Amino acid sequence: MGALAERLQALIRPGDTLWWGQATAEPLTLTRAVVQQRHALAQGGRLRVFVGIGASDTLQPGQADAIDFFGYAAGGPHRALAQAGVLDILPSHYSHLPGLIRAGVLPADVVLLQVSPPDTQGRYSLGLVQEYLPAAIERARVVIAEVHPDVPWTHGGLHLQASDFALLIDAEHPPLDQSRSAPGPVEQAIARHVAGGVEDGATLQLGIGNLPEAVLAALHGHRDLGLHSGAVGDGIAALAEAGVLTNARKSLDTGVGIGGILMGGERLRRWAHRNPQIELRGTDYTHDPEVLAASHVGAVGGAVDFLRGAARSKGGLPIVALPATAKGKTRIVAQLSGPVSTPRSDAGLIVTEHGVADLRGQTLSRRVRRLIDIAAPEHRADLERQAHEMLRRCGAAFQI
Repeated sequence: MGALAERLQALIRPGDTLWWGQATAEPLTLTRAVVQQRHALAQGGRLRVFVGIGASDTLQPGQADAIDFFGYAAGGPHRALAQAGVLDILPSHYSHLPGLIRAGVLPADVVLLQVSPPDTQGRYSLGLVQEYLPAAIERARVVIAEVHPDVPWTHGGLHLQASDFALLIDAEHPPLDQSRSAPGPVEQAIARHVAGGVEDGATLQLGIGNLPEAVLAALHGHRDLGLHSGAVGDGIAALAEAGVLTNARKSLDTGVGIGGILMGGERLRRWAHRNPQIELRGTDYTHDPEVLAASHVGAVGGAVDFLRGAARSKGGLPIVALPATAKGKTRIVAQLSGPVSTPRSDAGLIVTEHGVADLRGQTLSRRVRRLIDIAAPEHRADLERQAHEMLRRCGAAFQI
């Protein structure tokens, strides 16, 4: 047994709940050691691991022989956990996670971190992330970290001293990159529609994936854009370096972009390193409804927290952007067949490559008409038929 395994076994107890940074902020050296040693660590009791969005293959369904997985999302490689039935979904608003941790509703016994080298004051940065980790660190019995020179030292949020760690090791792996493919014509068409609705001086929130990056690329003709987002991608660094993202007109945090996690590659990490123009904050700030409502946020992608914040802000645009089809099937449907993350009362602007459907203040019949108009043309006739049948069953006395 290696030295790291021995030290982990001395710190992690059976029955512990573990938290670590999601996606690019995963501390690979530590997480891989935990899953490799899971049987020894869980001897006499199982481990519990909180799961966010994944960017690596660290977690696998077979590890459920010693680990109970729970989390708010099954994004990226972690989708395999949900498909295998070993991920217990936590149906909670993302903004509520820090409060649930601090209240002890969600236990946090051990936190694994990826940190930057210290600054001249001996402060280690959480590097690529803040999110819900500060709350978990406050509650944790044990904080374990790995340090790597490629992890940027970032402003904002919590910083730690060497004495805060029960164990601090050198990382064997550099930070993960968030892989992206070049946007295709569909993504570019959607991005043009979205960019056309974004005013100069607007504050942006972005989701994750190729589509938000395509939107950012389409905004290079804009001026004085701001940032208040959970996820921050490579396109943000490009906008800042081009002088488009200045944060100059933000009503809160003027002159400073706010994010929760950096989800990009080397360019983003290099731009963020010791850059006072970008600060990472905890989820209870980035997703706070009052903060969002005061920030004039245009939510591109985004979940309920940001959509509601955008809807409450003066001039805010709650936008959900998506391709009209996936694998040949329409993504605009007459009726949903499963649980939803965004209720219809929070739906604002829906954007596909075929146009923009503004659902705000519209009745059901008008919503149906507007959504059909942005569906793929080859599916519209069938959607018309399904919609008429659905409305007939509902007893609606109107035509779409």
